Amino acid sequence: MAITRSRAATRRRRWTAALGATALAVAAGGALAAPALATESSTPVQFETRCVPPPIAQIPPITGTTTAEITVDKAAPKVGDTVTVTYTITKPAASNPVDLALPADIMTPTGKVVLGGAQTGQINVTGPKKNPPVPGKGSFPAFSMTGTFTVTEPGSITLSPGDYNIHTSYLMELDTPCTVLNPPAPVSETVEAGPVTSPNARTLALETSSGDPGVRVTVTGTKFTPLAEVTVVGRAGGAETADKMLVTTDSEGGFVARLKVNDVATTGVVAYEGGAWDPEKGAGPVKYKVVVPTPPNSQTLTAAVNAGELSMSQAGDAVELSAVDFGTGGAATGALKTVTVKDFRGGPAGWSLTGKVTDFAGPGDPIGAGNLSWTPACTAKAGSPSVCVAGSAGPVGSAGATLASTANGTLTGGEFTVDAGLSLDIPAFTAPGSYAGVLTLTLS
Repeated sequence: MAITRSRAATRRRRWTAALGATALAVAAGGALAAPALATESSTPVQFETRCVPPPIAQIPPITGTTTAEITVDKAAPKVGDTVTVTYTITKPAASNPVDLALPADIMTPTGKVVLGGAQTGQINVTGPKKNPPVPGKGSFPAFSMTGTFTVTEPGSITLSPGDYNIHTSYLMELDTPCTVLNPPAPVSETVEAGPVTSPNARTLALETSSGDPGVRVTVTGTKFTPLAEVTVVGRAGGAETADKMLVTTDSEGGFVARLKVNDVATTGVVAYEGGAWDPEKGAGPVKYKVVVPTPPNSQTLTAAVNAGELSMSQAGDAVELSAVDFGTGGAATGALKTVTVKDFRGGPAGWSLTGKVTDFAGPGDPIGAGNLSWTPACTAKAGSPSVCVAGSAGPVGSAGATLASTANGTLTGGEFTVDAGLSLDIPAFTAPGSYAGVLTLTLS
């Protein structure tokens, strides 16, 4: 009898383990990671899935509706960029159909994201082995899987949910594949990929660095776009003067212009393609001085304004986020220490302030960098030539996001105050204790 009971118990344990794994697979998995925050363009989609339980479960395949969402860390990458993709099952196809309570941390999901449009193929995505206990007959929480792909073609690239598999490690190792019926699934995310940005190799040279008012100076340009119209114009600091002319480049992108300089305020000469100055499509400024003849019995008075630097400072280097309760989790909130940006260069270039964060390490499993989001704000000091634009609210992540920026312009600069509200999404059953990550800010 002892031997018989042992064999029966063993069979019951195997059947119970298989049934539990099957229930998870039908439900498209447990809460393996907190769902990623959606980018502005991502859309939740629904599609029919067919999940095949392990044979040992003796349960037929089950078809159900899955709701999912795909997000990316770069909505406008360039060819050659690596894009991180998060595939989140936000609403499983079914609940746990049995009374058996399933333990924590037994499931590891894998799957595929389907690319379409300008670039085709599939992305392999994987989730961590992490889920909270699932009560009998209870609903399954969401889970996420991540992967990367390299952009190879410019244009609109669509991302759709693909097949996925739930691997369970509960008394035995089991797999439950789930396939998309009537593929492809609806598009959940679209990225707009740009071409590779070529380095600006345009050059500009002047025959002489000074001359009397009204003198024509020879301006030579190279490496511009062949047979393109180019504006050659004097500059007074960051502003253009009335000394301007248009030329057309030759078949090799070169030109020679004879610019007549009348404005005594001219400090340099630039050349650019297009309707307005663009440092990516122009060259210069090259220094030039208009020499005004000194009348008899006079003295020439000059004053200089020296260009400064682009710099930043911060009000502190430590942020204490609010606490959350074990078993509940949720948003730990706080505020970024105020950052002050000073742009005293006095030129045409704007600036960009970006940030990226590490995973949050602590006594339990790390909290992913993608769980930190921010809501940026930026204010320009009165009198600043540039307008400060706050970055988009959303996840920061290890790949980084823009906190604030100013655009290129005729004359840029000023002093700016940058802040952000912070929110860290902490999974419900994260081990108690302190978790810390490092947010690095970069000004360029």
